[in-house]
Amino acid sequence: MQEPYLLVLYYSRHGATATLAKHIARGAEQAGIEARLRTVPPVSANCEATAPGVPDTGAPYCTLDDLRHCAALALGSPTRFGNMAAPMKYFLDSTSELWLSGALIDKPAGVFSSSASLHGGQETTLLSMMLPLLHHGMVISGIPYSETLLNRTRSGGTPYGATHLAGQDGQRAPDADELSLCQAQGKRLGELALKLLRRSV
Repeated sequence: MQEPYLLVLYYSRHGATATLAKHIARGAEQAGIEARLRTVPPVSANCEATAPGVPDTGAPYCTLDDLRHCAALALGSPTRFGNMAAPMKYFLDSTSELWLSGALIDKPAGVFSSSASLHGGQETTLLSMMLPLLHHGMVISGIPYSETLLNRTRSGGTPYGATHLAGQDGQRAPDADELSLCQAQGKRLGELALKLLRRSV
């Protein structure tokens, strides 16, 4: 039997969402669960495959088996007009067989995002990512206000999930508060996954 893991699945165009993903993974490992970083390939307006089968750098592409066997999921995407990016939506649209088999029912899940502007749709993006997870029967987990940084953050960070303000040029690095909230979210997801697994045995 394989060890349980938190799947940190994200799409990142300029690297900000990937940075958040790495800190969510760190938080999960603080909870004592393995974290697996996975990404999805870009999509093209052309009707042929344009990405290599294996990324040149960064996390490997996610497979349905990565998703099927995870104990918990953290799903991340940059904001695109208040919604998740097309590559993430394209991947989620390919998960019908997992929905049909109920493979993700009762597994905890959380979401995270990055945007260029403070009011660029971070929260609607998080909510848009929750919708397919609810259809899969996953148990949505946010960040509780016991994380006091939620009360003082001046950039990213919401009770719906970790966020980051990248700035118009996409060059603003995540600050200490944003990264701490990522780690808190990852740790909470990891702890929830382990608690649910213990109850099921």
